[in-house]
Amino acid sequence: MPEGLRRAARALISVSDKSGLVDFARGLTNFGIELVSTGGTRKTLADAGLPVREVAELTGFPELLDGRVKTLHPKIHGGLLAIRENPEHEAAMLAHGIPPIDILVVNLYPFEATIAGGAPFADCVENIDIGGPAMIRAAAKNYNDVAVVVDPGDYPLLLAEMAALGGATARELRQTLAQKAFARTAVYDSAISNWLAKEMNLSAPPYRAFGGKLALGLRYGENPHQSAAFYRSGDQRPGVATARQVQGKELSYNNVNDTDAAFELAAEFDPGRTAACAIIKHANPCGVAEGASLVEAYAYALRCDPVSAFGGIVAVNRKLDAAAAAEIVKIFTEVIIAPDADEDAIALIAAKKNLRLLLTGGMPDPRAEGLTFRSVAGGFLAQTRDTANVDDMELRVVSKRAPDAREWRDLKFAFRVAKHVKSNAIVYAKDGTTAGIGAGQMSRVDSARIAAIKAAEAASAAGLPESLAKGSVVASDAFFPFADGLLAAAEAGATAVIQPGGSLRDNDVIKAADEKGLAMVFTGVRHFRH
Repeated sequence: MPEGLRRAARALISVSDKSGLVDFARGLTNFGIELVSTGGTRKTLADAGLPVREVAELTGFPELLDGRVKTLHPKIHGGLLAIRENPEHEAAMLAHGIPPIDILVVNLYPFEATIAGGAPFADCVENIDIGGPAMIRAAAKNYNDVAVVVDPGDYPLLLAEMAALGGATARELRQTLAQKAFARTAVYDSAISNWLAKEMNLSAPPYRAFGGKLALGLRYGENPHQSAAFYRSGDQRPGVATARQVQGKELSYNNVNDTDAAFELAAEFDPGRTAACAIIKHANPCGVAEGASLVEAYAYALRCDPVSAFGGIVAVNRKLDAAAAAEIVKIFTEVIIAPDADEDAIALIAAKKNLRLLLTGGMPDPRAEGLTFRSVAGGFLAQTRDTANVDDMELRVVSKRAPDAREWRDLKFAFRVAKHVKSNAIVYAKDGTTAGIGAGQMSRVDSARIAAIKAAEAASAAGLPESLAKGSVVASDAFFPFADGLLAAAEAGATAVIQPGGSLRDNDVIKAADEKGLAMVFTGVRHFRH
């Protein structure tokens, strides 16, 4: 027999999400359990013909302050916290007329949904649950005697165990439910505290908490010997966490990470202005392009590095059509992510049963504020998202020659891409497509040389007579500390440069640009990405 069996006589139910409520409550009454409830929950149960007591009847005290005070009472918390086999607790309950509460069913006021919907401040405050978390924590602490349910998805689990054990629950299930309950209140409180910090413009509050709900248990992490899971934070920013997976194998840890990187890059390009495609491998772009159509954008993105694109992630900024889908499936691709897809595109992709197709319903706003964080030993780093956009920057020509119209377009394109390349980042671009990308090198000159090599190899693979970098522009995510990186770009064939500026040797770099006849623009904004 399972350990720690407990039979229930009484259940207190107070839920905001009423899905599955009536059937669950009816199942409890079939085991002879008395129902106690509050407000709207009690009405729902009573309207369904179920016998249910009002909390005020149990406490002998009416609801106060527009319902703010309903369950904060010794007869509620005593019934939840009393240790059943403790003689002193039993005596106190008897002396004060405190009935035991053996099952607590609570899901909280919809605070997360309220703030996600952009509700006014006062409405958000009113959706902060107080009595619910207090009861949940009390019941979870006393899991040896009390079963606490915070998720309607667990209703069948509890009823199934009670059916198997003749109306009783085992300690193992109650402990499992308690862990989930504590985690739920922790996530809820983190949402409230982070919302208040944002409302108060606190960039570094004394305490910072993050929480999430399990979205997917992963087979392993970055490597097979690491365990991993994917959690949703509740942020409604379109992306992997909000996407509908139409088909394909389960996502892996690396799939989630790389697909997020791809979609955030694709979002830099306004779909109302141009079609855009980003191909990502190991969180770095191996090809990005704009085009009159998605199929054109994909073709040019693929041309930049067709070798690295094999087994990569493809992100597009518009509804995926059949023409683009037909080209994408010609090589092995791990994931396609798009705001939407037409039926013909979905049918074409269906032939590749392992290829994951994710549809997000929209594109993330690259200017929208938010937080990102990263773990370090003993803590984590938190920062605001990099929302800087080249269209909003005060671009300053520092060379003798100013860029021409074509170079200006490509400079802005290249700097958008450089924002999403691991530092040190160098991006060659021409005619709205990447020509060569150098990523993640310890020296900027090495990134410039690697990008040039990639551009030459891409041209050779495409049967072109000269490197894709010839006549290109070059973007650097941070300043050139020396002229050597710029000179390497010039040698590769670049004609214009965009970089943040700010080096002690800016004058040397500007002089080198002028000597090579390069146009150079300073942004004043850096895009480090580690």
